[in-house]
Amino acid sequence: MENTIDLTTQNIFVNRELSWLEFNRRVLSESLNTRIPLMERLKFLSIYFSNLDEFFMVRVGSLHDQSIIEPNKLDDKTNLNAAGQIEAILKRVGEISPTAERAWESIRQEMRLQDIDVLDIHHMSKLDEQIVQKYFSEEMRPLLSPQIIDRQHPFPFLKNKEQFIAAVLDGKGEGFRLGLVPFSQLPSYYIFNINQRKKILFTADVLLHFAPKLYGKQKVVEKHIMRVTRNADITMDEGLYDFDIDFRGVMEEMLKKRRRLDVVRLQCSSAPSEKLNALLCKKLKVSPECILTSSIPLDFSFGFSLPSALDPYKSQKNWYYHEAKPFVPVDFAKGDAGGALNYLQNHDLLLSFPFHSTKPFVDLLYEAGDDPSVLSIKISLYRLANHSKIASALAHAAEKGKEVLCVLELRARFDEQSNIDYATMLEEAGCTVIYGLSDYKIHAKLCLITRKVHNQIQYITQVGTGNYNEKTSELYTDLSFISSDPAMGEDATHVFQALCMGEVVDSTKSLWVAPYCFEPNVLQYIQQQIDACRAGKSGYIFIKVNSLNDMEVMEKLIEASQAGVRIEMVIRGICCLCPGIEGYTDNIRVKSIVGRYLEHSRIFIFGEGDEQRIFMGSGDLLNRNTRRRVEVFAEIKSADARRDILCLVDAIRMDNQNSWQMLPDGSYIKDTSEHLEPLDSHVYLHRYFEKPLELPVKKSSFADRLRGYFQRK
Repeated sequence: MENTIDLTTQNIFVNRELSWLEFNRRVLSESLNTRIPLMERLKFLSIYFSNLDEFFMVRVGSLHDQSIIEPNKLDDKTNLNAAGQIEAILKRVGEISPTAERAWESIRQEMRLQDIDVLDIHHMSKLDEQIVQKYFSEEMRPLLSPQIIDRQHPFPFLKNKEQFIAAVLDGKGEGFRLGLVPFSQLPSYYIFNINQRKKILFTADVLLHFAPKLYGKQKVVEKHIMRVTRNADITMDEGLYDFDIDFRGVMEEMLKKRRRLDVVRLQCSSAPSEKLNALLCKKLKVSPECILTSSIPLDFSFGFSLPSALDPYKSQKNWYYHEAKPFVPVDFAKGDAGGALNYLQNHDLLLSFPFHSTKPFVDLLYEAGDDPSVLSIKISLYRLANHSKIASALAHAAEKGKEVLCVLELRARFDEQSNIDYATMLEEAGCTVIYGLSDYKIHAKLCLITRKVHNQIQYITQVGTGNYNEKTSELYTDLSFISSDPAMGEDATHVFQALCMGEVVDSTKSLWVAPYCFEPNVLQYIQQQIDACRAGKSGYIFIKVNSLNDMEVMEKLIEASQAGVRIEMVIRGICCLCPGIEGYTDNIRVKSIVGRYLEHSRIFIFGEGDEQRIFMGSGDLLNRNTRRRVEVFAEIKSADARRDILCLVDAIRMDNQNSWQMLPDGSYIKDTSEHLEPLDSHVYLHRYFEKPLELPVKKSSFADRLRGYFQRK
């Protein structure tokens, strides 16, 4: 590099965990955005809290373990050890919490205007009070089992994310006594109607209010709603050394172990007394700093089901996003395409989700199962939808006698049990299922159909940025590229052959395949742009990923910026590299898109004009993706697919409704670009892809379509 100064002393890098919290703050901001429909704002708030739960379970859980095993290990970007990172995390969460409280109050006020009251248990009308009393006595109390903790009744195990009432009882000279009331068996809320107004009652609030009644004559002197969050960062390393247990058996044992891992956070509805605080710390083995108080609901998972409970038929259209159905770019069942296999033997196909439907890919799998020329289907599976059409199509192909190989990653976090169940189903249908590698997670989205036509082997290869999951394809922006390119097919064949042998490929001709052939290619193409600038030419790099923390890549990007390469990055979540720092990252711009859909596609563009290269695939620029996972990227050479990706990229670059600009200090500001016409890339791209792809077709330029977008508005 040109500058040999220690970069970690220049405030160029951001801690990974704090960067993720800033992303979640951007999600939270959507719940305060009054342009967004009411129930969508509630969902954003629920997503914020769901994200935070997982963050504590996984990231804080990992740091918790590290603080015990490697207390002196330092973060390579900010020189903080695990304890220091946890301290910084708790401080940042505390800073963000008032915004979450404000968002909930704003949503409650908007609900009131829509004839929906979230009841305050302390300020109810007499009629409301009578209804609540009756509901408690008849529907709640018979299902509860209040406990008292003493010598005869030990402190119970509290499940992860389970709420309970903690009540301090007056021992009348016998000392401190604690009562616990778990209530996970009850619904989290109750809805009733009075005078054409809907009333929402939270179970936790009712039980807290009536806690004295649960303990009869014993006086309750202190009471709180509480909720535990447990570490979910498990490792299978030890289990993998036991050759008597297969991978699936190891995973099932690890799932049992996860349920009983340490508590990393205790949420309370109000601050516990000093004595109760000490008892909880002792019994739950949690530090006082990890006991967090909040005046709003501790569990916001209700936000995902409440909209349907209030409006089961979505009759209140102003509560939701306008429904935008995905389009079928090529319907193989219609026209004279001659079916999916023949069409794809002569055309590449790019699917862009959620704007396109998954139907063409599902149709392709079913047709491959029925076609006599098809020899095999091989696919890597990470997360599947419930009642997966793709799994059904694979089972169908196996039942038709095709060789179907499913590389099923059992370690897809929080989808482990689902994948274990699918492994059983696919095996019973006749598929060959392998569970991945001990040293690497298989995160690639790769499918290979091999056929024999006129004694010649032909391939159809699919490479994606997102999972084979029909549900998330309606919520995430992802790309799926399908091609008959022989070089792609040969590389895909080698990938699957290696995986079957418990290995990874160390060289490729066409595809980028992590862990050995992803990061080196990224570095090589960055270097080419550096060389172009040093030769007096222009250099350009566009990177769209979900996260960036790989130090080697970041140092190379700094070198590129110093050489004059113009670098644009769209990074949804973690970005550990600060842009716009004089002498280092002057030529780097970073933005984050947070909107209706979860940005999930990964795209790399190097250079401009005739020499421009475009790649897409499954991996982010995190250490885990570049070093500890199998990822696959494909180069996009088809003119039509390149055009669509470049249009997509331009729409994202010009988006000023969902965009946040990263500042040199690592913070973000909303990019509204008030001097420009508003452009929401998610809305625009629905319109761009709204017509079925009729090849050959000459689509209008991006500029023409952009003008049309504004004219329609």
